Amino acid sequence: MNKLLLPVLVALVAQVTTFSAFAQEIKGDAKQGETKNAMCIGCHGIVGYQASFPEIHKVPMISGQGSKYIVSALNAYKKGERKHPSMRGIADTLSDQDVADLAAYYEASGAVAGAAAPAKAAGGSAKAEALLAKGSCVSCHGDNFSKPLDPSYPKIAGQHSDYLFVALKSYKAENKAIVGRGNAIMGGTVKQFTNAELKEMANYIGSLPGELKVVPQRQFKQ
Repeated sequence: MNKLLLPVLVALVAQVTTFSAFAQEIKGDAKQGETKNAMCIGCHGIVGYQASFPEIHKVPMISGQGSKYIVSALNAYKKGERKHPSMRGIADTLSDQDVADLAAYYEASGAVAGAAAPAKAAGGSAKAEALLAKGSCVSCHGDNFSKPLDPSYPKIAGQHSDYLFVALKSYKAENKAIVGRGNAIMGGTVKQFTNAELKEMANYIGSLPGELKVVPQRQFKQ
């Protein structure tokens, strides 16, 4: 009987593997993403918009962010690895195709054909640079913190510094029902720093030239 079952099991494994590979290759359509961003533009499409949870800070700029990072972040909210209630509620309503389409839209949003890459930052705070070196931050976020070594990692140069500070602290939060982020690499990195040091790092990274921006919605859809 085992000999009879073996080909069936092999076929089932092959089907599951093929399905998994297909699921990972969902292609995003930026034009479709633009039609699905109604729940995004109310925060991410308003220049200077501030959130009040878990403390007051500007919402992150996501136009120009890498699509694979956006997919990774939204899936982390869906899985509960990121515990922001509003973002998890929104992410839970999105299909895998919706996530891919929105990610493609925001990666392309605001891009200017032929635009030069951000200039290399001038020397900044020696203290902040020493802290970033201690955390080996460039090893993931890349040159000038704008060229991630893995596309599922975010560009962070020029991101709102108050948001970066809140995000960094969230990796230190443990056993919280509605606050915190679960990521072994980031958790291990930030826990070696005080909050004052994290703020120093966030302020420096936020001051760097980057590719992220807020692209205001021209008009709200009817």
